[in-house]
Amino acid sequence: MPHALEEDSTRKDSPRDLLAPLPDELLLEIFEKVGRVSKRDLCSVSLLNRRYHGLADSILYKTIQFNTPDHHLTFSQSLSRRPRRGSLIIGARLEYPDSELSHLSLDVPVAGSHYAPSRFDGLSRTISTMSNLEMLDVSVPADLLHGIGTIFNGPFDLACLKTCTLFYQCPDNQYWDLQENIHIFAHPTLEFLTIKRAKLDHRGFDFIERPHQTGLKKLHLIECDINDDALSDILEFPEALKEFVMTQAPEPVPELEESSMNIGDYIIALKSARHSLESITIDFPTLVGYRALRMRDFTALKRLRINWDYQLFGKTCKKPRLHSVGLPSELETLEFLNELGKDEEVTDLLMYTIENREIVASNWKTMIVVEGDDREISQDLIQACKSHGLQLDIIGHFDED
Repeated sequence: MPHALEEDSTRKDSPRDLLAPLPDELLLEIFEKVGRVSKRDLCSVSLLNRRYHGLADSILYKTIQFNTPDHHLTFSQSLSRRPRRGSLIIGARLEYPDSELSHLSLDVPVAGSHYAPSRFDGLSRTISTMSNLEMLDVSVPADLLHGIGTIFNGPFDLACLKTCTLFYQCPDNQYWDLQENIHIFAHPTLEFLTIKRAKLDHRGFDFIERPHQTGLKKLHLIECDINDDALSDILEFPEALKEFVMTQAPEPVPELEESSMNIGDYIIALKSARHSLESITIDFPTLVGYRALRMRDFTALKRLRINWDYQLFGKTCKKPRLHSVGLPSELETLEFLNELGKDEEVTDLLMYTIENREIVASNWKTMIVVEGDDREISQDLIQACKSHGLQLDIIGHFDED
């Protein structure tokens, strides 16, 4: 009996919280591992005491995702209790379906919501509280286009932003107006920008106050309707753009209004980044090439990906060719995303370029092509690549000697 009483006394004297003596740094590591397994369990831990609540917040709110307007309103309400919570967030995703947001505007409470109007906070104001935000992914209806755009025009909002994706859902799958968010191109710290299904007319960055050099490294324009003059305008800002991607569907819907139909116009638009670009992808099947591309000025370019061989060499026409193709001097990989051989004269020019690889592009090592449904890659082309030390990769084929 004395032994039992002594054991019971020891049990009472022992601390109930075995984690309490641990330093905050070690607790953070433990909480991060718990959060990877179950966010719900980490939420439960955060309710145990004030110390755990503060530590768990820095993990739970590192990346947040708003799927419905109510999620945004709940977070806005929590800011009234803990104003500094916004500064904990590193990444934020806004993915409101159009059906969820049809009744929401920036400064009006959600109809039928149980939140009082006085507790409602505008979406743009909520995002601006995330002072340490590094990643922002926006996929919301166009009703919020203007309000979110005002964030990018503020001198102190989102000062740490590095990665941003912008897509606004429009009725009938129309293109949204990039002019409303044009100041995103002036953001000083942004490194990776993806724009989806936007349109931009010839005005470009039509403001007297123009930004200084920005840190943009990668720009992806996915199924956009972008004027080439406007593109040239906004590409003057990045100090060292390294990767450019522009894609469009084979049959764009709706029809393009602002885009040029000549691939050469977009190569000219990229001239301001010719000293730094290392990779260019233009997956735009409807673009034509009226003249051979002149890209000798792209002194850092190592990878070029386009759809057709005639986009590179220029389509055959009645007028004589006045100049030959100018491949980048440092080019290592050339990829054609569509089948070759639709223009016999262009095919001959491609063969000639391969045969003179040591002269026109001495660093050119790899060419990537695809076969058409009814046309195989010619044996002459395969043999020319072998003879002149150029690796030929045919998509969908096993390697063969």
